[in-house]
Amino acid sequence: MKHPRKTRLELLANRQGLSLAARLNPAASDLPHEVTERLRAARERALASRKVQTTRAQASYSMGETLVLSRGDDERMGWLGRLSSGLALLVLVVGMLGISEAQNELRARELAEVDLALLTDDLPPAAFADPGFLQFLQTDEL
Repeated sequence: MKHPRKTRLELLANRQGLSLAARLNPAASDLPHEVTERLRAARERALASRKVQTTRAQASYSMGETLVLSRGDDERMGWLGRLSSGLALLVLVVGMLGISEAQNELRARELAEVDLALLTDDLPPAAFADPGFLQFLQTDEL
């Protein structure tokens, strides 16, 4: 897998690290053996830590490519991939519109049934607005 391009900040940090290492290397030969061994061990730990971080970054980058439907810098998705993504999006939108229309139709039918029950009932619709009638209905059901 190709590693993503380095940002300008990473390039500047690498350049500064290399210049610092160039200045420190000549003085390294004057250090005692104990100090050089500690530095070597620290360098190995830092490199091992960096390898773990790089592996994690590459894994998340590859997961990002799999989950994202946008074009990246390297443009890996061909015209067939773009077409299939567009079709999937179109199907999703049409499905959402269909569900919305079905819910609106269901709600209209429920309201029509209530209106039909009110209009075909023996009582006038004004009776349902009377608070005493609602109390009568509640006591009548018991």
